[in-house]
Amino acid sequence: MASPVDFNDASRQAINKLIQTIKPSKESVERRYGVQEYVRKIIARCFAPEQVNAYMFGSVPLRTYLPDGDIDLSVFCSQEVAQSMRDTWALKLQTVIEQEQAAGNAPYRIGDVTVINAEVKLLKCLVDNIVVDISFNQMGGLVTLNFLEEINSLIGNSNIFKRSIILVKAWCYYESRLLGAHHGLISTYALETLVLYVFNKYHGSIDSPLAVLYNFLVEFSSFDWDHYCLSLLGPVPLKDLPSAHVDMALAPSDTLLQCDSRLADSLARFKSEMASCRADMKGRAFVIRCLNIMDPLLPNNNLGRSVVRSSFARIRRAFGHGAALLRGIASKVRGLEPHC
Repeated sequence: MASPVDFNDASRQAINKLIQTIKPSKESVERRYGVQEYVRKIIARCFAPEQVNAYMFGSVPLRTYLPDGDIDLSVFCSQEVAQSMRDTWALKLQTVIEQEQAAGNAPYRIGDVTVINAEVKLLKCLVDNIVVDISFNQMGGLVTLNFLEEINSLIGNSNIFKRSIILVKAWCYYESRLLGAHHGLISTYALETLVLYVFNKYHGSIDSPLAVLYNFLVEFSSFDWDHYCLSLLGPVPLKDLPSAHVDMALAPSDTLLQCDSRLADSLARFKSEMASCRADMKGRAFVIRCLNIMDPLLPNNNLGRSVVRSSFARIRRAFGHGAALLRGIASKVRGLEPHC
């Protein structure tokens, strides 16, 4: 349990100003929506006359991306069409995008078109100097987006959930270089789940994104990752997996999910929707890694699986150092305040 730290108004205002500076601007949003619309048209043209569409998911539609954040698009089509193009879509689309690149009259500059044969196959390219990641039939990404959007709406308080995600992402990316699944570090969805856990456990004392960041750093620098998996409801012993039963001796009490039935209902509804669209995950084992974070919508999916052992120790040290730094700043600021 994180010891309460009282950040003064000046500290909170400074952080709010920082968030205002780095959060998506109107111009940035318009630029990214222009890029994604252009790529969507290329995708539709590539697979015509089949009815193939592409939709954004992730941080751009959620409006929680950092200034140099990328665009996530997924290609969707009927089940019959999907069966015929599942193995060939990426190379076919790569050819069409490269033709567009060579044409010389494209409205946006295109570069670095690459197919990555990872756990989820990606076509990665640069459009207007923005990274665009294109995947195939990733319905789970859309479900997750809608879930996080609804959670933010239910928590309210001037989008404090989204503002906290932006702040924590900024700290992890710019301050400590801990973000990036493709680099063996923390994925964006894993980070968002950790932030949601902080809201669930500490909702009674959260009054600002700064408080969220502090509780995030304290909680996860001291969490017993060697013996437990973190679920939204509390720690789950690794030895008990694949059971998702929380160790009740360590489970947080009076949580947000317990206090607000709307959030609990939302979680249950999206969990059911995810199970329906990810039937391929049914019966699959939870893969234990050095950092284990249970997907709140798909319990056998380990959101921490991208983190490699060499990064894990650095992540824990960075969390501990960040928590101590914030604690020291709060103490120093209080000491400098005038006493009446």
